[in-house]
Amino acid sequence: MTRPSRRALLVGLSLTALAGPALATPSKRMTAYKTPWCGCCGGWIAHMRQAGWTVEVVEREDLAPIRAQHGIPDRLASCHTAVVGAYAIEGHVPADDVDRLLSERPAARALSAPGMPAGSPGMEAAGREPYTTVLILNDGSTRVFGRHNGA
Repeated sequence: MTRPSRRALLVGLSLTALAGPALATPSKRMTAYKTPWCGCCGGWIAHMRQAGWTVEVVEREDLAPIRAQHGIPDRLASCHTAVVGAYAIEGHVPADDVDRLLSERPAARALSAPGMPAGSPGMEAAGREPYTTVLILNDGSTRVFGRHNGA
């Protein structure tokens, strides 16, 4: 059995060091479901892409089945639904909240910015208002996840 050369060991360690952070970073990929006629959804998708997300867009005439599949009640609905891993992202949720959700990994099914809050990502042209993002827990209950002042 031959021993690896010192050079081979150093090259191997260097490659491992370079690959380590890349392997530890979760993939920032999601699928966003939107209706063909909604313009503000494109603003939110652009916001997510600017934050480093790869977003696959799927247009559907009716998003109710997607919301139902992910346990999002009508009172917390918005104009688009994204799916990332085991979570649904409903509406104009800021990228920082999505990143935090995936970092903390709470026992939840979805994160929502109910309605279409003015000043949220993609809704900047509508003005500015404080809004919250709401975590929808696995049992259907909710809790405030983030508080925002708008754009």
